Amino acid sequence: MSRKMLYTIEDKPPVGTSLLLGFQHYLTMFGSTVAIPFVLKDALGADDAQLAVMISTMFLVSGICTLLQTTFGNRLPIVQGGTFSFLGPAIAICGMATLANSGFEVKMREVQGAIILGAFFEMAIGFSGLMGRLLRFITPVTIAPTIALIGLALFKFGAPFAGKHWGIGGLTIILLIVFSQILSRTSQLFRLFPILLGLIGAWLVAIIGTKAGLFPQGHASHVSFDAVREAPWVRVPYPFQWGIPTFSLAAVVGMLAGYIASMIESTGDYFAAARMSEAPVPDSKTVNRGIGFEGIGCFVAGLFGTGNGTTSYSENIGAIGLTRVGSRRVIQTAAVLMLGLAIFGKFGAIFASIPQPIVGGMYCVMFAMVAGVGLSNLQFVDLNSTRNLFIIGFALFMGLSLPEYIGPNSEAIIGLFPASISWIGNIISTIGSSGMAVGAFLALLLDNIVPGTDEERGITAFSRQVGSAT
Repeated sequence: MSRKMLYTIEDKPPVGTSLLLGFQHYLTMFGSTVAIPFVLKDALGADDAQLAVMISTMFLVSGICTLLQTTFGNRLPIVQGGTFSFLGPAIAICGMATLANSGFEVKMREVQGAIILGAFFEMAIGFSGLMGRLLRFITPVTIAPTIALIGLALFKFGAPFAGKHWGIGGLTIILLIVFSQILSRTSQLFRLFPILLGLIGAWLVAIIGTKAGLFPQGHASHVSFDAVREAPWVRVPYPFQWGIPTFSLAAVVGMLAGYIASMIESTGDYFAAARMSEAPVPDSKTVNRGIGFEGIGCFVAGLFGTGNGTTSYSENIGAIGLTRVGSRRVIQTAAVLMLGLAIFGKFGAIFASIPQPIVGGMYCVMFAMVAGVGLSNLQFVDLNSTRNLFIIGFALFMGLSLPEYIGPNSEAIIGLFPASISWIGNIISTIGSSGMAVGAFLALLLDNIVPGTDEERGITAFSRQVGSAT
């Protein structure tokens, strides 16, 4: 990268600095983490009290999984959290004929069972070394569109959210750009905390606007603290808090689609995190450990009952790029904060009051950074090659286009298969709904069947950079 990192992966910033930077990562993953329980609420039939427990549990499990991954797993500065890949299978499980009229706890236990058994599948893929052996087929031609789609495929969470009120959403974008790209050259404060400062600045304006009557109840930028008053002070999530998980073959097989998509996405995230933090390019052992420990993380999530699993968070990879802080210690500090703050219901409720336009503005900047990092891998390939241009362009286009078709037609796709093998339709629907998974599969397939030299495909230049890492 052209701009030197302030803290690299092995650096250990002062405790105070680590706490603030770790808190910034906590805020960065807050929106996506909270969004998952809200999406699952209706499918599970949860009430507000159960929803609050799900949110706290998500953060507690994220802290546990992040510590496991950064300490024993791939040891990259990467945050672990809930995954959108599991939402489709979870909702489908809740809609099964045997569960359609059941209550929240019955549905939750069934989802837990599917996640727990699926976790063993992911652990087997990782710890057996299978994921690492597949890396020989993954070149920069595959990595570039795969990582780029981590950011690009999330376009629905950017401008559409920020555009619910462009005054606040646009202000968030402007503040983040000014703090991270302009003022960062003049001040250490802006170099280290552009996201935190941008978020707080826009949030304060929204609060002032609410108090002044400019953003009344129901306005997109209205800030309400009602949830803070209603939230309990302390509640510690614990394993089997919803009862003993139940297991069924249909639910487990359906959930495997989410695991497959998550593993593909996480592999791309490992390369993005390493590149963003100027760490060695992940070798097969690093990828294997990472996927294996994500399986362990999903097992933990299943025990606690988040209704979801765990995966690597691309949002926080974007934060590393903006702050130029890739220290593992900072991510571990963020994990400790997740553990500590998860038991304080009112603290989480405060940040749940952040208006959606601010969250959307943050995503516009951070996901764009992730997309740019993905495209930076093209420096290794021959861009005068029509072969490469076709594969990269086709993977990017279909990664954005196919999910737009699959989404509204998922039930029809599942309906193409007899009831006894409807799980095949669930897998096709889930994977096809992930732009990242679609782009990765197409790029990987075409790059390995369309003839091309090692130099043309970027293997030669990429191997020189990897050096002893591989």
